[in-house]
Amino acid sequence: MIRDELNKIIKGDVEFNEATLQKYSHDASFLEIKPEVVVFPKNTEDVKNLVKFVRRKKEQGENVSLAPRSAGTDMTGGPLTEKIVVEFTRYFNRIKEVGEGYAITEPGVYYRDFEKETLKKGYFLPSYPASREICAVGGMVANNSGGEKNLKYGKTENYILELKAVFSDGEEYIIKPLNDTEMTDKMKLQNFEGEFYRKMYSLAIENYELLKDAKPKVSKNSAGYYLWNVYDKEKGVFDLTKLFTGSQGTLGIITEIKFRLVKPEPYSGLLVIFMKDLKEVGVIVNEVLMFKPTSFESFDDHTFKLAMKYFADFLKKMFAKNIIHLALKFLPEFFLMVTYGIPKLVLLAEFEEKEQGIVEKKIKELKNKLGKFKVKMKVARTKGEAQKYWLMRRESFNLLREKVKDKKTAPFIDDVIVKPEKLPEFLPKLYEILDKYELLYTVAGHAGDGNFHIIPLMNLVEEKERKKIPKVAEEVYKLVLNFDGSITAEHNDGLIRSPYLKQMYGEKVYELFEETKKIFDPLNIFNPGKKVGANWEYAMEHIRKI
Repeated sequence: MIRDELNKIIKGDVEFNEATLQKYSHDASFLEIKPEVVVFPKNTEDVKNLVKFVRRKKEQGENVSLAPRSAGTDMTGGPLTEKIVVEFTRYFNRIKEVGEGYAITEPGVYYRDFEKETLKKGYFLPSYPASREICAVGGMVANNSGGEKNLKYGKTENYILELKAVFSDGEEYIIKPLNDTEMTDKMKLQNFEGEFYRKMYSLAIENYELLKDAKPKVSKNSAGYYLWNVYDKEKGVFDLTKLFTGSQGTLGIITEIKFRLVKPEPYSGLLVIFMKDLKEVGVIVNEVLMFKPTSFESFDDHTFKLAMKYFADFLKKMFAKNIIHLALKFLPEFFLMVTYGIPKLVLLAEFEEKEQGIVEKKIKELKNKLGKFKVKMKVARTKGEAQKYWLMRRESFNLLREKVKDKKTAPFIDDVIVKPEKLPEFLPKLYEILDKYELLYTVAGHAGDGNFHIIPLMNLVEEKERKKIPKVAEEVYKLVLNFDGSITAEHNDGLIRSPYLKQMYGEKVYELFEETKKIFDPLNIFNPGKKVGANWEYAMEHIRKI
């Protein structure tokens, strides 16, 4: 059996007991796919031997593949497979170096641990997602993660200086930006490395204008392969890290990451804006953006109601020693509901600066600017005052999973994005679709980017509920594309959205995605069925029903 053979070729662990297989049958999606075996490689040689082993099996006609996985917080089924899971948090969990403005780390390091070490040097990686306490940095690269600070700092793709990865020939290569001279030298190599550089260069050059036009016209995107970012003709830079970031382990297995880090600003303040309706949301968003906030987040009335309903749980998450004292902090929100009604949308505009005076000046000027609108506002001048609002924004997904026992979170339209100025027209149409199918859901997200996370709550045991999923997805994605948006801004494609990539990009660009996959992985060793070759029916057959 393959399990026995694997034990002979690697120094790490090979596990196939039922408890392990069940654990790795799930990620944060609503899917369930049971692997044949889970492998925990101990070092890079193990990874190389794994790839060479699967390559031999493939050449012999066997159906074997590898799905790399870090912390498993993916919401799309990205690391799920029936074959071999390659898990990195057990052994690939070392931070090798933290220097001035950079850090070198293995992919299995949890972001929470990574940040503790970088902050000791006065730096941090600002592209962390809402799952920052439980995600790993390898997954952040594989998904091109983003979060609340992306408005100012951008996504993970902006912070990759260099990657090491094992490719389909079973060898490890360094991937980094190359100038024209370095690129010419690479293409002269008479090996697999030279071959993939030659082919990718030709693909990028021959389709330059097509790819430039294909780039989504929104501020962030995680759909497809980012082929439009690989070659910067003006700067003369060819950079395959731009391709591997967001590729969900489908082109090779990342073994080391060199991140660029930035210094956090020392002072912050938060302006909370409560909106009674959505009519002026686009105008207000653009007014706020003029003041250049670090973060500009939002959550809807469904999320607000959830926070109030499970009020005690929010208190626990704030590590309250004095519950009564902390409860008093929420009195303004209860008073707001009595006098103003439950807000349709809550906006969080956070400012971080080098001086507290600059923060207060911006918030005061913005508050004055928004005075002409029919909104309520509250200033949170400290992180402690702001914490309850960030909890509402970050924890709604977890509360849904934990508290509503007869239904499950079903993230399948969880990451749409359109330009912020289109929100007044887009959001009512989005809600119309969701309400037509009688879904219970929350909507939260990044208002400054026009990126919203929609989390339906469904009884997936019932067939009639499961049948809603493709219908809702079809209508929502059609709406998003009609508004020139992207079907995923941060969460990536996986098994859930990969089937829609051809619809989003068109036949020609999708064929370039397929060609890219063949260049790096001609035998389909790495995470098949994601990005290209996806099967919607397969995903629906693997919905987790319990």
